[in-house]
Amino acid sequence: MNALPGVEDGVWYSCMTEDLDALRHAARLACHEHATMDPGARGACGPGLRALLGGIGDGCFLEAPFHAAYGVNLHLADGVYINAFCTVLDTARVEIGARSMLGPGVHIYCADHHHDISGRREGLERALPVRIGAEVWIGGKATILPGVTVGDGAIVAAGAVVTRDVPPGAKVAGVPARALPAAHAQGDARA
Repeated sequence: MNALPGVEDGVWYSCMTEDLDALRHAARLACHEHATMDPGARGACGPGLRALLGGIGDGCFLEAPFHAAYGVNLHLADGVYINAFCTVLDTARVEIGARSMLGPGVHIYCADHHHDISGRREGLERALPVRIGAEVWIGGKATILPGVTVGDGAIVAAGAVVTRDVPPGAKVAGVPARALPAAHAQGDARA
């Protein structure tokens, strides 16, 4: 279920409301605190960001800097590791499964802006949830697009742009991301 007021997953809405602007402002403040705190004092996650997130399991660690559009739709299971410079545009629910790892600069997008110029001028977008399974490894600077599910144990190569679902245990690479041939799937995912 979407935690944002007036937002229903998959339905066009205006992202330019006062309520949503206030929530984005709160997220900016929490992310700024997380990024500027002394790392020893901050620990695994800044207190403002921890309070803002939809859920954070035991043993999670978020490097700084980190950015979330709202934070309230981001749910992290136990042991999730998020490296520096990651961005999550959580206009819909984002679930990241236990012991999954996100490399530096990974971006996860739920916002699908309107495809017509007039719709974009009105601030229309729709929110499509993203699910990352358990024990997934997403390489640095990979991008996960709205509505995508990455199955348990999958590997997404660095720099990949994931436009469609990734089956459990699969290894994908490229722009757009595609399954690696069997010869590559046995080794590393740097193809």
